[in-house]
Amino acid sequence: MALCFIGLGANLNDPIQQVKTALQELAKLPNITLLSQSQIYISKPMGPTNQPDYVNAVALIESTLSPHDIFDLTCHIEQSHGRIRTGEHWGPRTLDLDILLYDNQVISDDKLTIPHYGLKQREFVIYPLLDINPKLILPCGTELASLTANIPLNGMTPL
Repeated sequence: MALCFIGLGANLNDPIQQVKTALQELAKLPNITLLSQSQIYISKPMGPTNQPDYVNAVALIESTLSPHDIFDLTCHIEQSHGRIRTGEHWGPRTLDLDILLYDNQVISDDKLTIPHYGLKQREFVIYPLLDINPKLILPCGTELASLTANIPLNGMTPL
């Protein structure tokens, strides 16, 4: 069984409910057990500021599925929530699910980058991960908690 951290974010169409429903849907997926989830946070948008604030959380799942299979399932959940991929980075969305970590693996191919490429720079990922595992060590050997010295909350607040 592999441990996998999944980041959740939304800022359209009742984003709090989008995130809560997505957490429930993750828990119902075959070969996946939802072990834990962070608090739900409100955070400022990354990129264009002319969009609503985001709702963010992180889920910890355990699974026998490969990271690519989990990715396919999370894309299906996004689509069922009305996610349309326009190619716009950091734009508004109904739901975004990102595989942040999968065990201690490092994966870089045309479909996946794990650890997630922005994990070390984003308060809306770091602090929710710390909710679940304050002693988490990233595959590169960095203690997650050490990142908070350079990554402020930036107005992020728990719901």
